[in-house]
Amino acid sequence: MAQGRNPAELSSKTGYRFRDPSLLETALTHSSYTNECRKDTPVACNERLEFLGDAVLQIVVSDYLFSRFPTSAEGSLTKLRQHLVCEETLARLAKKISLGEFLLLGKGEEQNGGRHHASILADAFEALLAAIYLDDGGSVEFLRVFLIGLMQDELADCERSRGGDYKTRLQQLVQQDGREQLCYVVVAESGPDNDKTFEVCAMLNSNVIGRGSAGSKRKAEQAAAREALILFGVLTPDQD
Repeated sequence: MAQGRNPAELSSKTGYRFRDPSLLETALTHSSYTNECRKDTPVACNERLEFLGDAVLQIVVSDYLFSRFPTSAEGSLTKLRQHLVCEETLARLAKKISLGEFLLLGKGEEQNGGRHHASILADAFEALLAAIYLDDGGSVEFLRVFLIGLMQDELADCERSRGGDYKTRLQQLVQQDGREQLCYVVVAESGPDNDKTFEVCAMLNSNVIGRGSAGSKRKAEQAAAREALILFGVLTPDQD
């Protein structure tokens, strides 16, 4: 069996000090380690904590995205969340805090490079989140700060990938003045039911600031928002 670095050192990486160190130890214990323990001294592995950590991660990330992108549709938010909670991303976050160096692994898993395997790192990261959640009395306040801080690169990628979400960009611009009211109004529909075209106006208070036409209301709203951003000088006609 292979033990990693002293778990207490992980506090300097996460900024969290455990009241119950046994929770942290369990979070760092891979099933390969427990399988090699003596039968008369059973040791819990991190699989149950991983289950809980997945749920904690989902709620923290979902809450952040819901607040950060107030005009985004459910499908768009779901895609962003999938990117932020996938195995590849979680393994990358685990590496940022050198989590692999602290894992308890079985001898075979150690020899096979388990400390660097994406699946093991991602699972351990979720288990760590659950351990912090439980140790902190079921609160997500520390985890919210910890996760969003750790995810800055990934969140920046999300922002860049959303360059075409003109509605969010326009909403953020309008919110700088809390007195302004932005809405979208369908002013015309044409074509048969299976191939309609919608014309939408972006309205700031009672003023038309953009128009857009498309085969769906959502795309027409995006086109209207883009025209408004051009009107305000945020975009040029050839920019996305």
